[in-house]
Amino acid sequence: MDNIEIKNSMGNGAILTVSNVRVLRPFEVKELVKAIPQKYSKTQFEALLYSGCRYVELQRLKEKPDMYEQSNGRIHLNSYAIRKSKIKMKERYVILNPVGRRVIEAYIELEKELPDHNTWRNDLTRWAQLANIDGRRLSPKTTRKTLESWLVTTYPQLTNIIFLSQGHNALTALQYYVTLPFTQQDKLEMKEFVYGWEP
Repeated sequence: MDNIEIKNSMGNGAILTVSNVRVLRPFEVKELVKAIPQKYSKTQFEALLYSGCRYVELQRLKEKPDMYEQSNGRIHLNSYAIRKSKIKMKERYVILNPVGRRVIEAYIELEKELPDHNTWRNDLTRWAQLANIDGRRLSPKTTRKTLESWLVTTYPQLTNIIFLSQGHNALTALQYYVTLPFTQQDKLEMKEFVYGWEP
């Protein structure tokens, strides 16, 4: 598949990229989170990871926090939040697991805004260096692609619902996420991040 690039890593499995964007393995996420020096930046990173939202969508959520529906633990993204020119879905509900709900609630309470895309990309690269993990191809899309691939790997029976929650059609998601070569250790460790994700 020409949309998946695999490179050798430092003994912990291959580096995964999809469409030139890094997909993280669970051990890399753990090391990255530990290396982020500011608490608010950790919360921002985890909000992006656990929601799988596009960067701009999480920025819009900060502007309009009532899009997070605490009663059902979901984020209701409308066309204002999504703002993507080629978008097929004008609105959607983002499903969160219990940890994701807590993280999103903490994110909404933050005084700090997400920085611009370039600053976030530079931050990710710097934190990767501090964490002693390969920083190539990290971008604001990394957390989104990482969550979707983990969900599809852990809950293959829920693939269509995952795609809808993430705002992708089935063909797009099948092309990009279903066949990523995670190790058995990856599959075991990613369960702690996606546990409790259900429609």
